[in-house]
Amino acid sequence: MIRKIITGKLFCRNPRGSAMNTRSSFAWISILPFLYSCTSARLAGEMQTGRQALLKNQPDVASTYFQHVAETDPNYVMRHGGFQEGVWTYVGRAQYLTGNFPEARQSLEKALSRDNDDYLARLYLGLTLARSGDQTRGLKEIEGGMKGIFHQLQLIIAYNTPGQYWDPDGKIRAEIQRSLAVIAGKEIDWQKLISSGEWVGLKMEEESDMARRDEINDHDVDPGV
Repeated sequence: MIRKIITGKLFCRNPRGSAMNTRSSFAWISILPFLYSCTSARLAGEMQTGRQALLKNQPDVASTYFQHVAETDPNYVMRHGGFQEGVWTYVGRAQYLTGNFPEARQSLEKALSRDNDDYLARLYLGLTLARSGDQTRGLKEIEGGMKGIFHQLQLIIAYNTPGQYWDPDGKIRAEIQRSLAVIAGKEIDWQKLISSGEWVGLKMEEESDMARRDEINDHDVDPGV
């Protein structure tokens, strides 16, 4: 069946070329929101499965899910409270962890072309560049990513309702400050800086789940107890 849009109306033609009843066309249009909802739910499920694989240090498994989501919806964004991360950031992170640095660089640059404020993308781009030998640009991107993540955490904690559940012990922000101090120094300990960047990236991913879990647990507590 061939569908054509003519003067704003949908017409369907059968193999013989005769026009079908437009009621069937309108019936098809009426289920589009349902199909969109199903697709959104499926993509969300694939992203969560990929995230859990990433957190379990299974980047090859995670990459399969992230790549499929990116191919289906290249603008897909995961939102965690006041923090958000695009699908291409996840693709790039998985590629980075498998050592596919050229591919990771392309994916992370693509993520930043869609959202210049995706600071995890910037952090991992810096890590990727540093591991690829471009330490000058890598240092700049790592610093920009670290500063951006620190600033976003401060905003989430200060202005978002669930902000109290994010980095409550301040460990992530303290690690970022230590890394920024290393960057400001005359001699860069690259092994230490890269390890710190990877730690911050992992902890930020864990923190979104932990913050949500703690918020739900607090709301489930009976106030009369």
